[in-house]
Amino acid sequence: MKGLTRIFSITFQGLEAVLVEVEVDVTQAENFSLILVGLPSAAVKESKDRVLAALRNTNHSLGNLFCTVNLAPAGLKKEGTIYDLPIALGLLGSIGKLQNEKDFSQYLMAGEIGLSGEMRPIKGALAVAILARELGKKGVLLPKANAAEAAAVPGVDVIGLRHLNDAVRFFQEPNRYQPESVTLSSDLFRNVKPAIDFADVKGQEQVKRAMEIVAAGGHNIVLFGPPGTGKTMVAKALIGIMPELTVEEALETTNIHSIAGLLPIGKNLVTQRPFRSPHHTVSYAGLIGGGVNPRPGEVTLAHNGILFLDELPEFSRVALEVLRQPLEDRKVTISRANGSFTYPTSFICVAAMNPCPCGYLGHPYKKCKDTQVQIDRYRGKISGPLWDRMDMHVEVPALRYSDMISGASGDSTDVIRDRVKAARTKQRERFGKNKTNAQMSKQEMKEHATLDADCQEVLRQAVDTMGMSARACDKLVRVGRTIADLSFSPSLKQEHLMEALNFRKVD
Repeated sequence: MKGLTRIFSITFQGLEAVLVEVEVDVTQAENFSLILVGLPSAAVKESKDRVLAALRNTNHSLGNLFCTVNLAPAGLKKEGTIYDLPIALGLLGSIGKLQNEKDFSQYLMAGEIGLSGEMRPIKGALAVAILARELGKKGVLLPKANAAEAAAVPGVDVIGLRHLNDAVRFFQEPNRYQPESVTLSSDLFRNVKPAIDFADVKGQEQVKRAMEIVAAGGHNIVLFGPPGTGKTMVAKALIGIMPELTVEEALETTNIHSIAGLLPIGKNLVTQRPFRSPHHTVSYAGLIGGGVNPRPGEVTLAHNGILFLDELPEFSRVALEVLRQPLEDRKVTISRANGSFTYPTSFICVAAMNPCPCGYLGHPYKKCKDTQVQIDRYRGKISGPLWDRMDMHVEVPALRYSDMISGASGDSTDVIRDRVKAARTKQRERFGKNKTNAQMSKQEMKEHATLDADCQEVLRQAVDTMGMSARACDKLVRVGRTIADLSFSPSLKQEHLMEALNFRKVD
């Protein structure tokens, strides 16, 4: 009997993995008993029964022992099923059934164990590997189903286990197990054929132009028009003209989805930009995140992708107002009794709405049945500050039959994506990193979006005649800078601002 054994595992605080030391101490006793301490949740407490059954069914007898398992730091809440593997190995190490115990400190271990000893997948495998690299560990021991996901982090040996006995044999014969290998290449992130091609969208040339600007500069947009005019269609088509994910963006997005438990089994990496479309009945906690140990909400799950809010006025007022911080700061901070959690929210927000409750205000053929009071109440659900945070407001008008059957079509998704990528390349050269015009600071606007006399006159008229706020003017300049990039213009000109102003219909 060895006595005390230390195994290293993790817990999650928000989207970050935090080191947990699993201490296992055993002494002889008349009857077997096991005490689990260190602020474990109910799910962690159940690990005791799973681990003991797995050890019994794999012929690892513990005998009559008094076992104490401490999850340190003791003041940090532990949740999930990831402690099955470290607890089992800690017990075996304490009774002398493992070799090379000095190697315990070189690995982080996490995994759920079935009653027969088989390893089952866990959430957050990528975060485990990232923490191991940050701490200078040699590698991680994880269920085989999670190994390819964790192996996307370079510089860390990822050992995939199918059974508890694999972990035991690993410390007896470490050379018998080869680390998982994954090669990340740009081919992984090539956009697949879009479900909706922009060439299939009949008419709506101004709307398609607006979506190209949105993709090129990372701008937020509101689409409003009668039902059936194609608002949802162009929103879904937008994902096809977005630039491919970079490796860094893919790892960041995968980490979020893995910790949230949304990474499908067998899919080890998010290779396409996320498109999240929550129903309008979503709660504010579901939108921005929540819970005792806050889970990521829709705004975080849409990070590096698109958040589509269909029927915008139908969302609750509370849910809409909590969007202010994520839209402005590209992050959201949630405070709870056990600490504050900050999640990234760098997404493009695409919102769609009708012009009135019945939807037919301004329709060329159908008459609106709503009173002005009903229309004002409907539009009033969206506050002025939220309108200001949307860079573009674009009308999607009803189509005539001649437009619907017209054989003419605009540029395809592939052609538009090439223009978008060219504009994004200019922004990458300008800012020196993956940053879009929509994220320009005041100082960067002075450097890269200088206003000449003609541009200043456009802004003056926008403020004096349209009542645009200072924030709306900044949005206008940023959109104008993106239009200039799409026109291969080194400087911001009057015609760029005039076109940007045309996409502020609400003002």
